[in-house]
Amino acid sequence: MRVTIFGATGLLGKALVREWREDEVTALGSHHVDIRSEEQVLRMVTQHRPEWIILAAAYTDVDGCETHRDLAFDVNCQGAANVAQAAARHGSRLIFLSTDYVFDGNQRTPYEIDDAISPQSVYGKSKAAAEQEIHKILAQACTLRTSWVFGVDGKCFPDTILKLAGSRDHLEVVNDQRGCPTYTVDLARAIIQLCRKEASGIVHATNEGDCTWFDFACAIVKAAGLKTRVLPTSSERFIRPAPRPQYSVLSRASLAPYGIAMPSWQNALARYLEERKPAA
Repeated sequence: MRVTIFGATGLLGKALVREWREDEVTALGSHHVDIRSEEQVLRMVTQHRPEWIILAAAYTDVDGCETHRDLAFDVNCQGAANVAQAAARHGSRLIFLSTDYVFDGNQRTPYEIDDAISPQSVYGKSKAAAEQEIHKILAQACTLRTSWVFGVDGKCFPDTILKLAGSRDHLEVVNDQRGCPTYTVDLARAIIQLCRKEASGIVHATNEGDCTWFDFACAIVKAAGLKTRVLPTSSERFIRPAPRPQYSVLSRASLAPYGIAMPSWQNALARYLEERKPAA
């Protein structure tokens, strides 16, 4: 199988490149192609003729999107549409990485794939618009929503907590936002399986279980054997430019038809810390 990954130098992209061993994989970063350019995207797809395209490239600075709305939509929506159009022209299948931020966070039960979307941030709105555009262009595309992604290949919540815990005697972390931590290794493996099983439509993929950011931080500090105290606080104490959904737990029921089960986030955290050791 020929696979092309857009966004191969990002947090998830690097994990995909490492995990995808049995197929012919073309790894494209922003220095290879700017997905905002229809011509560049089409040239790459024409050159590599992938059977599957994984679109992991995005402008993911959630707060940055609030002040750079045009850039957010150019990359996350128009860029995604460019990739979908090239895929449609060459008969390639597509998995598009989307986000829990397409939901408003007002539910208190896990979001199903057919629940109404109502993004509250520019980032969420740009990804929601991309979902709609992609499925107009490519009916068999697969939109994969995930959340709270972490891994060893770049900036992420556990990395930030570990660095802060190394220099402070206590940390304050919000305890009123709940979601599902997702390890890039497990997400990459799920994506590979979805390709092999010719997935289409919307799929939610996260590690098993959910927690608050405070719970997650406590688990990180404890598992790392650090003595830093982690104290709960509220979102009102940490005002950010972009609103965060208070509850963005994604139901994993859509993975069951594909026979995919992802480990618990606690198990994933333990493996992340082990994988991180050589780089520490």
